[in-house]
Amino acid sequence: MRKLAIITTAMLLFATTASALALTECRRITHISHGGEYGHRDLGEGRVMWTHWWTQEGSYKGYALVECATGDTLSFRVAEENMGPESAFDRTDDVREVLERHQSGSRVFATFERIAADLAFMTRDLAITTETTETCACAAAYPELRGDKTEFVLAG
Repeated sequence: MRKLAIITTAMLLFATTASALALTECRRITHISHGGEYGHRDLGEGRVMWTHWWTQEGSYKGYALVECATGDTLSFRVAEENMGPESAFDRTDDVREVLERHQSGSRVFATFERIAADLAFMTRDLAITTETTETCACAAAYPELRGDKTEFVLAG
């Protein structure tokens, strides 16, 4: 009986581990041939980040940061070219410095409002929104923080 319990427990653990979503699986094309997401990272303490891009008659690169428990999302563009009447820009390095500074300090001070204030004059299309659907990165890194959000399902 004890052997059966050990085997059953081991099988359940293996099945759970085998079906778990990995951050690397979140890399995807969101718009055929000209838009997508990559570089999904676990920033710790329930926060994730990734890069989103677009390239069709113009291009941009941006970042999204998400608090998995609340669905709060900070998104913005760090580089852009030929996306409208505004001039091209690339502030990727400057933005990374700001994000690293906030990431290296206490999370209580690294609120999206404070990060957004530091990025306001470096980025474009800066917005803080609240998502009601779980993101892929949150499903991979923090599935226990889903709460009432609609569960993310990897299309395949």
